Amino acid sequence: MLSINWSDVINVLASVAPHLIAIGIALIVGIVVTVAVNTRTVRATSVRKLVHGETWLAVLVAAVVAVTLMLYGPLFSLLNNATAERHTLQESTVAAANDLGPRIQDEAITMLKNDDGALPLSAGNINVFGWASTNPVYGGTGSGALSDTYPTVSLIDGLEQAGFTVNQDLTDLYASYRADRPEVSLFAQDWTLPEVPTAQYGDDLIADAVDFSDTAVIVLARVGGEGADLPTDMKAEGVTYTNNSEDYEDYQAGEHFLQLSQTERDMIDLVTSNFENVTLVYNGANTFQLDFLDDYPQITSVLWCPPAGQAGFTSLGAVLAGDVNPSGKTSDTFVRDLTATPSFNNFGDFEFDNMDEFQIPEDDPFAANAVPTFVNYVEGIYIGYKFYETAADEGLIDYDEAVLYPFGYGLSYTTFSQEMGDVTYDSDGTISFDVTVTNTGDVAGKDVVEVYYNPPYTNGGIEKASANLVAFDKTDELAPGESQTLTVEFADEDMASYDENDAEAYVLEQGDYVVSINTDSHTVIDERTVTVDETIVYDESNPRSDDQVAATNQFDDAAGDVTYLSRADGFANYAEATAAPSTYSLADEYKANFENNGSYDPADHNNADDVMPTTGADNGIRLADLYGADYDDERWDDLLDQLTFDEMDTLIALGGYGTQAIDSIGKIALTDLDGPASLNNNFTGVGSVGFPSSTSFACTWNQDLAREFGEIIGDMAHDMDASGWYAPSMNLHRSAFGGRNFEYYSEDPLLTGTMAATEVAGARSRGVYSFMKHFALNDQETNRWSMLTTWSNEQAIREAYLKPFEMSVKDGGAQAVMSAYNYIGVTYAAAYAPLQQTVLRDEWGFNGMVLSDYFAGFGFQNADQMIRNGNDIMLSTTDVTNHVTDRSATSMIAMRNAAHNILYTAVNSYHYENGEPERTIPIWQTITWVAVGALALLTVGLEVVSIRRFIRRRREEGAIPVPSDE
Repeated sequence: MLSINWSDVINVLASVAPHLIAIGIALIVGIVVTVAVNTRTVRATSVRKLVHGETWLAVLVAAVVAVTLMLYGPLFSLLNNATAERHTLQESTVAAANDLGPRIQDEAITMLKNDDGALPLSAGNINVFGWASTNPVYGGTGSGALSDTYPTVSLIDGLEQAGFTVNQDLTDLYASYRADRPEVSLFAQDWTLPEVPTAQYGDDLIADAVDFSDTAVIVLARVGGEGADLPTDMKAEGVTYTNNSEDYEDYQAGEHFLQLSQTERDMIDLVTSNFENVTLVYNGANTFQLDFLDDYPQITSVLWCPPAGQAGFTSLGAVLAGDVNPSGKTSDTFVRDLTATPSFNNFGDFEFDNMDEFQIPEDDPFAANAVPTFVNYVEGIYIGYKFYETAADEGLIDYDEAVLYPFGYGLSYTTFSQEMGDVTYDSDGTISFDVTVTNTGDVAGKDVVEVYYNPPYTNGGIEKASANLVAFDKTDELAPGESQTLTVEFADEDMASYDENDAEAYVLEQGDYVVSINTDSHTVIDERTVTVDETIVYDESNPRSDDQVAATNQFDDAAGDVTYLSRADGFANYAEATAAPSTYSLADEYKANFENNGSYDPADHNNADDVMPTTGADNGIRLADLYGADYDDERWDDLLDQLTFDEMDTLIALGGYGTQAIDSIGKIALTDLDGPASLNNNFTGVGSVGFPSSTSFACTWNQDLAREFGEIIGDMAHDMDASGWYAPSMNLHRSAFGGRNFEYYSEDPLLTGTMAATEVAGARSRGVYSFMKHFALNDQETNRWSMLTTWSNEQAIREAYLKPFEMSVKDGGAQAVMSAYNYIGVTYAAAYAPLQQTVLRDEWGFNGMVLSDYFAGFGFQNADQMIRNGNDIMLSTTDVTNHVTDRSATSMIAMRNAAHNILYTAVNSYHYENGEPERTIPIWQTITWVAVGALALLTVGLEVVSIRRFIRRRREEGAIPVPSDE
């Protein structure tokens, strides 16, 4: 759950500064007048006292007016959120959530190694080594943090619930060494990895552990979070880390966060020298460098346990005990050397050296003095397994030397066979076949059917990977000997590649496509050949079946002058393409089009032919009248005509954690909640049950669980009186070092898109809209607030980075989007019309609202620019640069379109399904008006008393005759 930070406070103070200044001026005037009168320039006592009284009554009135304007102006949204009624989950919802969480983690835990059936372990005593055993990773940080509203099952709890008795002496050692996990938060990162130096174990402790049990489990963990990527060099400037011992360094220069520290290696040495069969549990969302396993044959079994949520560690105990048969599959490739990945040299901090004129001002609360930065997506489409499988086929790498565990890999306590039936290729383009899965072992379990295709590739032609996940499904739990037949179906256009150079469209090239069922991305079980007789170009005359408008080049300006990895001649340009940037200067042709708030003027973008739309009309349309109506229903025009500039501006500007009320059309205030694995109200402090991470969902490869999760998110939203969910997050694991990988799913766009779209559909079935995010190419945290220019080519953008969003719109029915902080090319993503308008709305047919990421008034966030290019509403609760300042016809048309998109999403939430909901007046407004009313009566009373006293004193002074009785 997010907390208040100083930048928020600074923004609030800045927004109320004019009102505070007005109060200050009134006080000064009051003092000056009082002093002046007291100098006896006014001799009459009655007049002096009258001036005193009237002056301070005027000061009081001025202060009340200023405070009221402050409350109903810049503080309006904040106060509404802060005083909202606390809605908590019903007991039935909590029970359902607590049931679902462990079921997800049951299938997320992935068994990477199990030599000689080392697992499951026998019930009884168990030694658990590693500080992380007492402080595991449940989720992430920032918006991904879990609430403490509901109980959390610890890793030790999970083992004990499964019937294990842990060595308490070891647990006490770790708990006493350090109780809290070092902070890796939005604004501060301490990457210290607490681990007890082996010198502190003592001979007796180890001897007692050997006597206690011959079973040893080692737990290692890594945490990530919003705001910072994991360090690629632990000795780099700015990396905070405290060694566990003064006798040695935990890391040497060039070593990274996802490899063993020296203290961890020493601990593993100690354990493996005393125990012959050791189980390693890795707890984290970022793939760990497990190359050290070759050095320790005593480590006979390895489990990957991604962040488990509040109840998921019950699953770890159950898997270790054999009560649950692991069925997880890796969502990412585990490589032996993370520094040798194609993206490694082009991930992180790269600052332009010729962009000082675009420097963000020093008073910016988040990114003071920042200059534009960049990141080159040099690997193109060859992300994760798509590179390793293709590079191996081309002879660039030795696969076994490069890859330890492939994408889609996972072991079971049983064995399965899969039989691929005949493939049918229908005239409508549908490819289908059956796969019969049989449990050939002696333990019940689930298996995953993974379907890949290898397309025909022409040297130097359209870039194509030799392995591409195209479909997957998961069986029910099969008893020993039981079979289940799954039908696989996909369209031939799903195998099309985007040709950015010639056709500038998706193209399904003529030739043989090898369709296979695999145990993982590398291991083929069986395959068939599908022949495409002639090349199909999906251009404007022949769009893909689910496109509203055919896709064509929109991102040429986002490619920059980067050299992208190519398969041509066996990846002949690998060294050149994957090298670190050779220049840090932005070419003049791109620099000329770079904009931020210092260079953007809305007047430069006005259209003189635009006609001012109607505002403030009296058409009698209520928002509830349009529940379920088409986006293009003519009544929308009548409703939008009724809106005033101020109503549209408030709706657009103050969209932080909800949408504002518009009384004139019956629009009530709606609440949106944060959190990829839960729902958190950052103002009331109420949170929901926290679920396993998005990476966990990807490791399940189970769409049914994703749908259940979306549905329970919807149910929890009902209980918490929320309409929207700031999730799911569907950027890719471009690098293992991504700080937000726990919040994203996978390195693969299809796996990511399938899980995300299914969650979106589940929430929508409950009338809750999901903000798919971060749209788009926001795959690293480093410099995310520093005008991060992302360079990528059109093919990679469409085939990889946009694919999950596309699926969420087309398959999941997404109704809302959260845009990203980064630039795409030289344009802020939230103000990039090719993305927010052309692709999202025109090509994909999206109808709904686009919300900015947190709007703090960064030096590149500008409401005027954003609404004109497709970003409708600002995630802000205070007044910064989130208000529309231009009142031209061009601007008013953009505001009208934005209001349409916001209102269309709002009215189709469950709050309107039974007609117009009642408006609830926030308690602070009631208190304010009662207070203002009381102060008004007090002021009138004081004024009456003041005048009467003045008249009485003047009579006493003889200035006013005393009235006679006659």
